[in-house]
Amino acid sequence: MDSSKLPLTTWFLAIYLISQAKTGLSALALMRQIGVSYRSAWLLHHKVMQAMADAKQPLGGDILLDDAYLGGEKPGTPGRGSPNKVPFVTAVELTSDGRPRRVKMNALTGFTSRAIAQWARQNLLPGSDVCSDGLACFDAVIHADCAHSYVVVGQRKPRELPLFQWVNTVIGNLKTMIGGAHKHFQFSKYPHRYLGAFCYRFNHRFNLRGMVETLIGQVMLTTKRPEQLLRRAEVHA
Repeated sequence: MDSSKLPLTTWFLAIYLISQAKTGLSALALMRQIGVSYRSAWLLHHKVMQAMADAKQPLGGDILLDDAYLGGEKPGTPGRGSPNKVPFVTAVELTSDGRPRRVKMNALTGFTSRAIAQWARQNLLPGSDVCSDGLACFDAVIHADCAHSYVVVGQRKPRELPLFQWVNTVIGNLKTMIGGAHKHFQFSKYPHRYLGAFCYRFNHRFNLRGMVETLIGQVMLTTKRPEQLLRRAEVHA
């Protein structure tokens, strides 16, 4: 908010709208609701999403881990090798009764042991018990001092694997949000912010009122992001 030409009331209204939008909010929709230009709405939206993505707290305990992709609409190589797809990892921290408590989603350069090991050190607490679908690179979580078990999915459908119900549900909710709120956007350029905003809303879903105050504080504390820096393509983990 430093040196912003927008009044604080506009900032606070935007923070409220972005934080409370369960299915996400596009910059175009934000522009219409707060009465600013599209450029101003885009910048404000991405600054707030960056603050949401910067709010990092490692997951711990029982964790479900899965690989996922967005994109792939253009013709090209099918499957995990498609250059049109953006790979990202999804982790769901479970409560003692097996329900989702918190989630983390991060874009990766690819599903390699090195990328997963680096991601796990930054996002998982040592001693966590991680369960995955058997993708070989997920074994690398042991380099972050986590235990790893897996269930080979094979050709089985999600309904045949209730163990992964919640991680599949979370990924489905993300794709629903993107298909509904964001008709056209550059996920491949700014995945960190979109995923961070989704996870922030999910992780604070039980305290919607408190989320606004918490996010205002997060916006005040996050690193300054001028437009030139905001528009740079992000480097995936």
